[in-house]
Amino acid sequence: MNPKLDADDSGLFNTLKALWPYMWPSDRPDLKKQVVIAMVALIIAKIVTVFSPYFFGWATDSLNNQSDLPSWLPEVLIAPVMLVLAYQAARILAVAFNQYRDAIFSGVGLHAVRELANLTFQHLHALSLRYHLGRRTGGLTRVIDRGVKGIEGIVRFTILNGVPTVIEFAFMALVIWFQFGFLYVVVVAATVVAYVLYTVKASNKRIQIRRDMNEADTDANTKAVDSLLNFETVKYFGNEGMERTRFDNAMAGYEKAAIKTWTSLAWLNFGQALILGIGMAVCMAMSARAIQAGEQTIGDFVMINALLMQLAMPLNFIGFIYREIRQGIADLEAMFDVLGVEPEIQDKENAKPVEIKQGVIRFDDVHFHYDEARKVLHGVSFEVPAGKTIAIVGPSGAGKSTISRLLFRFYDVTGGAITIDGVEVRDVTQSSLRHKIGMVPQDTVLFNDTIAYNIRYGRPDATDDEVREAARLAQIDGFIESLPEGYNSQVGERGLKLSGGEKQRVAIARTILKAPPILVLDEATSALDTHTEQEIQSALDLVSKNRTTLVIAHRLSTVVNADLILVLKAGVAVEQGTHAELLAQDGLYASMWARQREVDEAEARLEAMRKQDEGFILKGKTAEESAIESLPVEG
Repeated sequence: MNPKLDADDSGLFNTLKALWPYMWPSDRPDLKKQVVIAMVALIIAKIVTVFSPYFFGWATDSLNNQSDLPSWLPEVLIAPVMLVLAYQAARILAVAFNQYRDAIFSGVGLHAVRELANLTFQHLHALSLRYHLGRRTGGLTRVIDRGVKGIEGIVRFTILNGVPTVIEFAFMALVIWFQFGFLYVVVVAATVVAYVLYTVKASNKRIQIRRDMNEADTDANTKAVDSLLNFETVKYFGNEGMERTRFDNAMAGYEKAAIKTWTSLAWLNFGQALILGIGMAVCMAMSARAIQAGEQTIGDFVMINALLMQLAMPLNFIGFIYREIRQGIADLEAMFDVLGVEPEIQDKENAKPVEIKQGVIRFDDVHFHYDEARKVLHGVSFEVPAGKTIAIVGPSGAGKSTISRLLFRFYDVTGGAITIDGVEVRDVTQSSLRHKIGMVPQDTVLFNDTIAYNIRYGRPDATDDEVREAARLAQIDGFIESLPEGYNSQVGERGLKLSGGEKQRVAIARTILKAPPILVLDEATSALDTHTEQEIQSALDLVSKNRTTLVIAHRLSTVVNADLILVLKAGVAVEQGTHAELLAQDGLYASMWARQREVDEAEARLEAMRKQDEGFILKGKTAEESAIESLPVEG
């Protein structure tokens, strides 16, 4: 879908080929018109630029009392002052057309940047969960940021600077040939060739240095983002010093690579100046000898100097443009690598939107592994009848959460099939499938926006009244209305301004608003305390009413009323039945239930002791203080 770019092999042509549809968009005739207008302004600007030194030379001859000025010049311009003014007017006119060109073309370049940035963002969301679990967010965002800037640089320097430089050099060569002779063109051409070859060779060496600097920059940014995302963990362990050292080591690598970058740039600039200086010296010496021989005038000497000075500007741009384009391609490599990754999970060509009439879910001999060495599910089969609730329990690592990921098609089964109302999930579109399934996860991560935004995420077109009703059903409306800004309160990064129970209620409200026919509760209360769990559970019971519900449970007490409980162990369904039936079997579920009862009883005893201490505190002393006071005191 997207060509793979390589700064060493593919070159500028393949890069422009990949970017051309965005610089010349077929659906934007207005942008095409802007490109044409910009090119016309470019040509006019270069014509004026190349011919303006003539006025400078004529002004010099006029001041030197030389009368061999062109006969076609109007008398009003023959005066030295008027020729100087004409020279400056031509320079101003050239700048005006150049700036007009840049302004007109800016819309084209920024359109290309926007389109490719959107394409990359969309592609990232299309990639599989496996890809994102293996990437580091800080490094990925840095790659995209540099890639987008690389796009802008290539578009701008190729069209706005590269093409004008070539045109200006062509015009300049013709003028020098016409005015001074072919030998001058040979010297200038030799200078340009040497300049370009040196620039290309030196810039190619700098590409690897640039890559090393980018890698060091990415590594430092990744460590910084990772550390800030885990701010609380850093504080818990008091490891600010370790994090600072870790970041400083990464920045030391960037510093070393950046020094090499600037050093190599200094040598590049010096070499360019040396080559250009030698070329100019040769041309000026030739002109000086021609003046001594009476073949040229002082005005010609001034004119060739002005022409060579003007030639130096586009030559400097050639070096700058080449470096920027090569560096832009290097920056684009990583982003195009991302664009070149094919999504692991893709819709079939004939995939249709899912239509849920009843909501019967069936896992039929499902096998799955993340890789060949890690097989997770081994022939799991069960059915969730329409409007019923099935719970999946088992020890950690049994494959419980994998089942919900397979149902959402974050992964595809490696064997067997998953169907909804008899239609396999691989035969329907992913977007329609996920639209019909609601999820309340164990770890609710919210967007750094308002509470209203996070609830409305379940259905973006919902009205304010519908958002409030969802919050009421999730039993969080009272808390929200108690906040100074109410529903407009910011939840912070990943929702860290809210407690675990509050975040879960927001997730429940979001799911209520979505109103899906199928609901998945993935250990939705396992991270909460017993009291909060009981409050959340009542809201979950309300949400799951009359919906086909799949509950992945850690606390068995939350699933005792499920229509069917499936017990997983090492990816195999070892038991299934109702709560009473599984207790009667006296197997794995019964042993898990017994252990949880022991834990619950221990927690209950601790809670009772805590309340007893609170009672003593209310009377002015704790249980420990009362016990100490009862001890005998020596006289």
